Amino acid sequence: METNNKIVIKDLWKTLPGKEVLRGLNLEIKERETLVIIGRSGEGKSVLLKHISRLMQPDKGEIYIDDTEITKLPEEQLNTLMTKLGFLFQGAALFDSLTIEENVGFFLFRYRLKELGEKRIKEIVKEKLELVGLKNIENMKPAELSGGMKKRVGLARAIAVDPEIMLYDEPTTGLDPITSDAINDLIIDMQKKINVTSIVVTHDMTSAFKVADRIAMLYQGKIIYIGTPEEVKNTSNPFVKQFISGSAEGPIQA
Repeated sequence: METNNKIVIKDLWKTLPGKEVLRGLNLEIKERETLVIIGRSGEGKSVLLKHISRLMQPDKGEIYIDDTEITKLPEEQLNTLMTKLGFLFQGAALFDSLTIEENVGFFLFRYRLKELGEKRIKEIVKEKLELVGLKNIENMKPAELSGGMKKRVGLARAIAVDPEIMLYDEPTTGLDPITSDAINDLIIDMQKKINVTSIVVTHDMTSAFKVADRIAMLYQGKIIYIGTPEEVKNTSNPFVKQFISGSAEGPIQA
């Protein structure tokens, strides 16, 4: 392809029980940009992230990361490629029985212990926690943390592997407005500090407008619009206008 695109998705299809979720979706994500994907619940935003991270396999279509088509890669090559990727899950997805240190260093302890050694992994964990604004919590358990702190720990775990791509699934869901804004600032900060390409899935338009370089709308299994935050705010597209205004009136049926 020889472009400045980090990720290219071509004609992606996925049917889940009772519903055709992705219906020939096409999308290009540029190197080091933050692309926000908006759309109603159930439209397939999280499903798309799971395809990019290979947690799901498409029925049809191709996904390229750095010009490598990933949907049919053998396991060894796929594991190498996936080390480029960090994923902040919707509920942070921390392991309740593990300490914060064990959570943040989970993949390093599991896959790179021989290479890095326990001491270096613990140093990396501390560095990443400080990067997201947390100190001296390594021995705590997730149950002792607030929702916002759990999100930060989830982000620290995602960046512990020094990813080139970050996937954020509803990063501000369930958080109060002040904590949500702090998470938005962290997303912006991560892009500046570690130069990642980011995809943020959200229906929080305040967050979308703050963190995005571009915003794409997913509707009925396809990307129907993509533009800068300013273009989105001023669009005449009736579907996008209705969604960002939150109106019950328009072409999208409640």
